[in-house]
Amino acid sequence: QVQLVESGGGLVQAGGSLRLSCAASGRTLSSYAMGWFRQAPGKEREFVAAISMTGGFTPYAASVKGRFTVSRDNAKNTVYLQMNGLKPEDTAVYYCARRSATMTGYTSEKFYDNWGQGTQVTVSS
Repeated sequence: QVQLVESGGGLVQAGGSLRLSCAASGRTLSSYAMGWFRQAPGKEREFVAAISMTGGFTPYAASVKGRFTVSRDNAKNTVYLQMNGLKPEDTAVYYCARRSATMTGYTSEKFYDNWGQGTQVTVSS
């Protein structure tokens, strides 16, 4: 069983940047696609970005495209989410997740079988 641990969240002013990390222990991530989701207060968890096993395919939610960049370092067993141009509406708990080996989609929670505990991102106006 893999354990995912997110870090890098915090409080930032609008227009600022944060880099989230998702480190894995227990099993290698290199054989899995990975995703980032977020959940704002009172809202359902939503897809943010994902990255294929090799990093060659990186879908994004329309709301973050052009501002966020997902990447991975398989040698470090870590996935990243670089967030630039942050807006107050980006405030949420951000989760990384490992996609199930039997799934092929990226944007639905149902494709992922292993989740981190989340890290809070707060953007002030």
